[in-house]
Amino acid sequence: MQRIARSFGLALALTGALMLTATQALARSLPDFTELAAENSPAVVNISTRQNHKLGKKFNMPHQFNIPDLPEDSPFNELFKHFFEGIPNMPEPETRSLGSGFIISSDGYILTNHHVVADADKIEVRLSDRRYFEAKVIGSDKASDVALIKIDAKDLPTVKIGKSKDLKVGEWVLAIGSPFGFDHSVTAGIVSAKGRSLPSENYVPFIQTDVAINPGNSGGPLINMDGEVVGINSQIYSRTGGFMGLSFAIPIELAMNVADQLRKTGHVSRGYLGVLIQDVDRNLAESFGLKQPHGALVTQVMKDTPAEAAGIQTGDIIVRFNGHYINHSSELPPLVGASPVNKEATVEVIRNGRHKTLSVKVTQLPEDAKLAQREPSDADPDMVGKLGAVVTDLTPQMRKRAKLAHGGAVVTRVIDGPAREAGLQRGDVIRMFNQKKVRDAAHLKQLVAQAKGTVAALIVRDGQPLFVAIRLND
Repeated sequence: MQRIARSFGLALALTGALMLTATQALARSLPDFTELAAENSPAVVNISTRQNHKLGKKFNMPHQFNIPDLPEDSPFNELFKHFFEGIPNMPEPETRSLGSGFIISSDGYILTNHHVVADADKIEVRLSDRRYFEAKVIGSDKASDVALIKIDAKDLPTVKIGKSKDLKVGEWVLAIGSPFGFDHSVTAGIVSAKGRSLPSENYVPFIQTDVAINPGNSGGPLINMDGEVVGINSQIYSRTGGFMGLSFAIPIELAMNVADQLRKTGHVSRGYLGVLIQDVDRNLAESFGLKQPHGALVTQVMKDTPAEAAGIQTGDIIVRFNGHYINHSSELPPLVGASPVNKEATVEVIRNGRHKTLSVKVTQLPEDAKLAQREPSDADPDMVGKLGAVVTDLTPQMRKRAKLAHGGAVVTRVIDGPAREAGLQRGDVIRMFNQKKVRDAAHLKQLVAQAKGTVAALIVRDGQPLFVAIRLND
């Protein structure tokens, strides 16, 4: 028994030693962030803002409440005068917010997020050595969520600017910021993906990471293992308001380009093509004869735009822009936006199964380019059996509202079959079917009768053009 006990004890000791060795080896294989944190923390700042909400002579109650007009001899006049007209003498309420930023030049220029300083009446910057400065906004760009501010100081520590394009998925990165006001908190993680497009952001190919980011980290730097800033931490995806493993950073090249323009001109110029696009899924790829989904499918070419002048057409699939391959449609807007204004660019499209290269002169992005709303009605229904939907011609009133001189058929009812499976809805205006423009409801019936397999249809829904793939029954 003693031998067994000794053998068992020796086995436990060996197991413990092996586990300790494995743990030590694992610890040695993990990166050491201590030097990175020490080198970069002095150039990271805490930003607090104040926004005053000014009150008028009449107190701003909910639902636009105003002091009622009362007779001069009303006993309520003094009451309202006391409680409402005295309001301007009261202290103004204010909103405070916290964020982060980092110093990019020793004379006090600081990068942060637009949403950190937007509408602020006062911006206060606190350095790592606990000095306070009041900052002024040099420029702020909502589209990219980048802002450039400045403090009156010299010989400040600065960060090193890197290149986000050299990042690899799986690479370790570090974030420094002030989550919930806790200054110079350091968190780390890996790059989860690159070139992410978010629904509300068309011109930023975000870096996705699993670095813990929380309110107050916004505007802080994302740092690679060489100690270089590769992005600005900007957003998180969360269902709770807190960190859930999905963080997004603005690539530093884009941010620095925006900062340079803000510093020189106070605003940002972006390239404009003049097309509405959508992604190409598997069914659409099949309908257009592509071996695999890729590119940006043009759903509409806007009038009097560079795209129209260059000959780009609805139904074209843009696969390259200035030599850059377009895999997903979300990759096109940042490329166009970063293009020099009033310069020629090359656009490669697939049209009717053939590649075609066009030259387009990129212009300045206009502030507003909204489409008119389309509101179809139910007049004169006609059944398209093979499609499984009821369609009709557009009335003159509908054409006027939709700004359509001719063509198209409106869906008034979805019965069953291919139309429902493709997601067609009542009110959709079918503009193209199987790469042919639809003249009217009768013409659409002919096109449907002649078509086989999976075809693409261009529809307009709620004012927005959209291609859908329809798999017709034989």
